[in-house]
Amino acid sequence: MTTFSLQARPTDAADWLDLARRAEAAGFHALYTADHPGTSASPFVAVAAAAAVTSTIRLGSYVVNAGVREPILIAQDVATLDLISGGRAVLGIGAGHTPAEWAAVGRERPGVAERVDHFIRVAEATQRLLAGDGLTWPRPVQDHVPLLFGGGNTRLLRWAAEHADLIGLSGLGRTLADGHEHTARFRVEDVDRQVELAGATPVEVLAHYFEVTDDAEATYATWALETEMSAAEAALTPYMMAGTLGEIRAKLDRIEARWGISRYAVRRPAFDGVAALLG
Repeated sequence: MTTFSLQARPTDAADWLDLARRAEAAGFHALYTADHPGTSASPFVAVAAAAAVTSTIRLGSYVVNAGVREPILIAQDVATLDLISGGRAVLGIGAGHTPAEWAAVGRERPGVAERVDHFIRVAEATQRLLAGDGLTWPRPVQDHVPLLFGGGNTRLLRWAAEHADLIGLSGLGRTLADGHEHTARFRVEDVDRQVELAGATPVEVLAHYFEVTDDAEATYATWALETEMSAAEAALTPYMMAGTLGEIRAKLDRIEARWGISRYAVRRPAFDGVAALLG
């Protein structure tokens, strides 16, 4: 069964709560919010508000920055979310990549190897705390809060294959000079490599591009120019979805047959198209 989750951010209270209700009614599996201190809302405050107006949709960070947050505070936020949502929390966590977020806490962004080491320490400590080693209250409702690893580093994908419940693949490569944008790693060979590293752990792909259209060929051609791919490659990658609902469903079937991928996350502009697909 193919599932879709929604990554979004609040703009005001009424809109955010309405979005949460509509996402649940449409059949989205989870509602996620990003964690970029200084440029985004607090993920756990946002999804806690959504918990109050929903009853079934999963809720979590996508993904919390392990580089600038302490394990006890992450665990406290996740356990509180799980408590007030009745056991619907997901711990989405990544190593972090934006230099400004380290600067905001008075540090310089470490190199890749140090960020990887730090992530593993934080993620494993957070899991221990949620399991009851040092966090006495609040306690999560779930016996095990699912851990979603978000990232593409080779060593961390191997770690996630052993420790995570879900691996979120964004298809993002090297961080560019602005500290926010990335190169794209959307090609088939990139997906092959990362899915292989994920092993038996389920994968959730962030579909950056999603459009219901009668002209898939032209749409893929436009997106290909933006990402320095060929239109043929764009039509194959799971990070892009274009076509009629029937054509998108057929592509989802092909992706699952090749890679075993049946979980996706999308951003807010894709809401109506995904809702139609789920309907």
